[in-house]
Amino acid sequence: MKVLFVTTEMDDFVRVGGLGAVSAALPRALRARADVRVLLPGYHDVVERIIHLEIVGECPPKADMPGCKLGRAATADGVPVYVLLCPQLYERPGNPYGDEQGNDWPDNDIRFGRLASAAAELAMGRLDRNWAADLVHANDWQAALVPAYLAWSGARLPSILTIHNLAYQGLFARDSLRRIGAPESSFHIDGLEFYDKLSFLKGGLVYASHLTTVSATYAREITTQEFGCGLEGLLRARSDAKQLTGILNGIDESWDPRICAQLAQPFGAGDWEGKRANADNLRRQFGLAVSRGPIFGLVARLVHQKGIDLVLSVADEIIQYGGQIIVTGSGEPALEQALVDAHRRRPDAIGVKIGFDDARARRIFAGSDFTLMPSRFEPCGLSQMYAQRFGSLPIGHQTGGLAETITDGETGFLFSKPSIESFLGGVRRAFSAFMSSERLDSMRRSAMARSFSWELPAACYSALYRKTISV
Repeated sequence: MKVLFVTTEMDDFVRVGGLGAVSAALPRALRARADVRVLLPGYHDVVERIIHLEIVGECPPKADMPGCKLGRAATADGVPVYVLLCPQLYERPGNPYGDEQGNDWPDNDIRFGRLASAAAELAMGRLDRNWAADLVHANDWQAALVPAYLAWSGARLPSILTIHNLAYQGLFARDSLRRIGAPESSFHIDGLEFYDKLSFLKGGLVYASHLTTVSATYAREITTQEFGCGLEGLLRARSDAKQLTGILNGIDESWDPRICAQLAQPFGAGDWEGKRANADNLRRQFGLAVSRGPIFGLVARLVHQKGIDLVLSVADEIIQYGGQIIVTGSGEPALEQALVDAHRRRPDAIGVKIGFDDARARRIFAGSDFTLMPSRFEPCGLSQMYAQRFGSLPIGHQTGGLAETITDGETGFLFSKPSIESFLGGVRRAFSAFMSSERLDSMRRSAMARSFSWELPAACYSALYRKTISV
């Protein structure tokens, strides 16, 4: 079974959010079951980190999309990776989606239309003469038009689109239709049109053979008006036709505090002195006051969805009760600044490092007692899984993947509404557990015993691939 996995992030080379972690782990977990090959845009970081890149094909220009070359390489452990080489589109400062100030690139329609069009050509065997796909697995809006380009080419190649976050849809002016070489006939309510704009994501929702998202709860939520982002009718129809499946993400085996090299001191369940050593180190790193109170960690993209404003609203009460808060991540400039300002007001109790660093994130999970996750919605979420493995009990809104991966009162705390009052209820329950060493020990042991292996998700995807190919 030959599968082309199309993504815009992969932890080995480039990461903005959870997509990078999934794109690194899932193809690896599937290797025993399928010939999975990853296709990535040739960002500077990708090209720089690949040791040997063999040019295997070339895409001619299409509409306003420039021509490009296709390179083939592999990760250090042998995962095949195709890289779409087009320096004028991909080798830019900033992140994969925008400039250094956080603004989206104005030609993202061309950048990701080019990716989707090339992916379709590769899947059909037109670029690498030694390989063609049996199925394409596209991820998020940037790759969502792969099934559409396949359909427009007349190919009967099955495809799966995974929705990692429905809120990001890839909306562009109608003129983008011409710029990316899409047929005019595709711009209608049952095609790419979304309130007189072109929606990359909707194109995938319409043309993909099957849709998946990253938890069963989120798969249900996105068929409702509250979470459907205006696409709930289409998603409900696909769900009713048994063409929408929720498959919970996993995390890789390196998330084990007994073997994690980045920690101040490795530790396992029951070794609370080892966890305390990580807490003391964390306080020193972030310049916080010496304390025996709990540390509340926040490792997240700093965006409205993640409830960062709710964390800022309850910060004074956490500090008043004797807690401290440590934050790392990047995102919306206004939220970044608000966190920096909070740190300046209380440098003894609030530590903030803007920017994401994997080693720092691991040290925060290892040293913190609780992990704050007041997301307004959360398709899957990975931080709550990392946190539990490291004995940091998550405090999460009962939504999406958080509802499926946190056992309330046993491995963490769930609260019912994304409001200050509801969130504070979860925080107060956490303080109550912290005051009882017996209960805290029991909850930490239960959390650290959880397995979030990729083995089950990989088996589910493999079965879905085979079913989709056979239809």
